[in-house]
Amino acid sequence: MGRIKHFTDLEVWRRAHKLFLDLLDDISGFPKNEVARILISQMVRSVSSISSNIAEGFNARSTKQYLNYLDISKRTTAESENWYYKIKDAGVLKKDIADKRISECVEISKMLQGLINSLSKNPRI
Repeated sequence: MGRIKHFTDLEVWRRAHKLFLDLLDDISGFPKNEVARILISQMVRSVSSISSNIAEGFNARSTKQYLNYLDISKRTTAESENWYYKIKDAGVLKKDIADKRISECVEISKMLQGLINSLSKNPRI
């Protein structure tokens, strides 16, 4: 692909952003009640935070700061995965769709760990 010049060049950011867009589609079918409203709020915050922290970290002044944001993003990916388990087990989201989103969280987490490992070995600043 060449040199990464912008956070949108990162495949992990693109996948995290797509997960967010998929969530927006998913929640359109959620029930219209207080529990669903709370779940939607928590999930939107969690899933949107994954790509947001990647973007914010990319523009950090130092590798140490960047790594911190990537760590937050990785932890937020685990939180998002947890929310997907909750809505799957509660029957709010179809099992096959939830399993697909859970698998994507796992893959994003692995990609984040790879980026963390790479930056740790080869600091950019």
